[in-house]
Amino acid sequence: MPADQPVPAEPAAPDGSAARPPLLRELLLVGALYTVYRLGRTAAEGHVPRAFRNATDVWHLERLLHLPAEGDIQRVLLHSDVLVHAANAFYATVHFPATVAFLVWTYWRRPAYYVWIRRVLTVLTGAGLALHLLLPLAPPRMLEATGLVDTARVYGPAVYGDPATDSLSNQFAAMPSLHVGWALTVAVGLIAATRSRGRWLWLLHPLVTFLVVVGTANHYWLDGIVAIALTGAALLLLRPPVRTPAPPHGLPPAVPGPRSPLGVQAPAH
Repeated sequence: MPADQPVPAEPAAPDGSAARPPLLRELLLVGALYTVYRLGRTAAEGHVPRAFRNATDVWHLERLLHLPAEGDIQRVLLHSDVLVHAANAFYATVHFPATVAFLVWTYWRRPAYYVWIRRVLTVLTGAGLALHLLLPLAPPRMLEATGLVDTARVYGPAVYGDPATDSLSNQFAAMPSLHVGWALTVAVGLIAATRSRGRWLWLLHPLVTFLVVVGTANHYWLDGIVAIALTGAALLLLRPPVRTPAPPHGLPPAVPGPRSPLGVQAPAH
């Protein structure tokens, strides 16, 4: 090719794909992020009195804001053994597996969206952990004033042990609800990365997650609301990859032509 002839730019794929990041690097990175997540959740131990004071303040603030009572959702679950067991199982088993399955799918099928969502989850989780440290918060199942039942302990399956002896998790990290934030991130990622007509139904995932974490007395309404706000901020900060429109059926993708000295692209021939 002559030296003065520009190299044609490689057309972007219509699905927004890009070079897949090295798998080993991604496994190490995700493993490191998960370790930081677990360590961060346990770093706020020893603030039990403050966590209960904050819980009382959050409970009163919700009543001042006239938010729906968490008990209204829980009463629906308690009307049916099937519903309450399903809600407990959903809380215990869906959070991590659904997020991991989504990351694996995007890594393999939509690498550009994988990188974007991984960054969003990192920012969201980092902000959430910072808030866990700044605002230790006892969940509603521990606050007697709520009158709520710890459905996991009563009906099973249980996720947490006795707060006094549980060294694997920080049970005073209710604000924000990362269950809700991660579920919303997954739903937004699937909506952005796919083109099916029913893709908006993925929003049912964060909706069901929100209702479950409230109905099982693991989170207050405000925990989920703050998680949604943080997720929205992370999505505004980190924009999704640009999707190149697919060419008309039967036509090859357009190849950009050379640019003139003024920077105007000439049509391809």
